[in-house]
Amino acid sequence: MSSKDWIEKDFYAVLGVDKAASEDEIKKAYRKLARESHPDHNPGDPSAEERFKAVSEAYNVLSDSGRRREYDEMRSLFGSGAFRRNARGAGQPGGMPFDVSDLFGGAGGGGERRFGGGGAGFSDLFSSIFSGGPAGPTAPRGPAPGRDVETEVALDFGDAVRGVTLPLTLRAPGVCDTCHGNGAKPGTQPRTCPVCHGAGVTTRNQGSFSFSEPCRNCQGVGTVVEEKCPECHGTGGVTKTRTMNVRFPAGVADGQRIRLAGRGEPGERGGQPGDLYVHVKVRPDEIFGRSGDDLTLTVPITFAEAVLGTDLRVPTLDGAVTLRVPPGTPSGRILRARGKGVVRRDGQAGDLLVTLDVVVPARLSDEARAALETFAEQTPPASREHLDARVRRVS
Repeated sequence: MSSKDWIEKDFYAVLGVDKAASEDEIKKAYRKLARESHPDHNPGDPSAEERFKAVSEAYNVLSDSGRRREYDEMRSLFGSGAFRRNARGAGQPGGMPFDVSDLFGGAGGGGERRFGGGGAGFSDLFSSIFSGGPAGPTAPRGPAPGRDVETEVALDFGDAVRGVTLPLTLRAPGVCDTCHGNGAKPGTQPRTCPVCHGAGVTTRNQGSFSFSEPCRNCQGVGTVVEEKCPECHGTGGVTKTRTMNVRFPAGVADGQRIRLAGRGEPGERGGQPGDLYVHVKVRPDEIFGRSGDDLTLTVPITFAEAVLGTDLRVPTLDGAVTLRVPPGTPSGRILRARGKGVVRRDGQAGDLLVTLDVVVPARLSDEARAALETFAEQTPPASREHLDARVRRVS
């Protein structure tokens, strides 16, 4: 993407967020839009692919605090019309006409200054604009690190608690296997650019200003490919489908993000690859819940079991355990089975917390009703003196 496009595009509008949006708000908006427009979810829909590219392009800038700051500054600077005035002031004689397109090689230059994907940053442009004279020697562009990649995986509750290794399939840019990333046809090699002599940048004068910009002949790479690779057409990269085994550790939680270093997009010109971030979604279990490292379970018991006590057999993730319900147990009491929860990284395990729910039957047989009435007659009523006192005060 050219810098002129960067300035003219409103990445905040693409993600549907406010300019003052926080990092979390930007990330949340990106994930939602990326899921909706992902090509795998919209096969055969070119418009969805374009939306996905636009969303990824916007997130790539706004998720990086440095690039976002430069983007905001540049849009503010050019949006104010500061560079559409004459050099001596708007309307003053002798001023030098100056337009933003001059910064990028004109409308038909065919070699616009490029940002993103390893191109020069806005800080380079600022230093060139306000240098006030010829720019000094510029070092050739070095290796550029690859971008990070994000994906989402849904795990079963039991797999998340115990840990699991799963194959993960991704479609993402990768190094071309035919040319091994140099973009040249097999048997040939890229040669040093004859215009910039491998520096990747050229310097030109614009009136009283001097600008250093990426070389238009080699697009800032420093080398040119005369015979392009038939597989990647000279880009050095292709979109690949790759499968890798990913180990999810025991106790991984819903919403957790796992980083796999070096498994993202490959770098340019020998740069380090980016990282792969896997966002974990845990499917809820039918009976178990989770609170930190503890598993939770609600078990119904009868009124008789609560009054008389009982031995209760309850399931765990890897078997069953027997818990003693003492006589006179109230509804809502929690029993603890130690070590039957989530295994922590230090090898220790959380507990299984069993909440007892005394079930009140909706219907009774005649015999059960008679027995209950006899029980009620022989049981003292519950004390409600403190409530009765409050009633008397407000009556």
